[in-house]
Amino acid sequence: MSCEMCEVKTKKRTEEEKQKLINRINRISGQLNGIKSMIVDDRYCEDILIQLCAVEKSVRAISNIILDNHMHSCLIEHIEKGDYSIIDEISNLIRRFQ
Repeated sequence: MSCEMCEVKTKKRTEEEKQKLINRINRISGQLNGIKSMIVDDRYCEDILIQLCAVEKSVRAISNIILDNHMHSCLIEHIEKGDYSIIDEISNLIRRFQ
């Protein structure tokens, strides 16, 4: 069943861009696995919280990279095509970051 309203948006990225993002995600996964081990090993709460804070910062960093790329590519492309609804999308994304 096909539905125009159900269209999935895509974003073409270069292989280099993909690899950089995947590398960051792999590092975050490693951090989370380390935190899981800390919990299993009954590590001190403060130590775990410090590592969780580091993960939050890492996730925020990759989010900022993707948002920056979105604004420098997708936003410009939509505006050049006269599609200003992208501005609402960007506004909503920025609100979610706060």
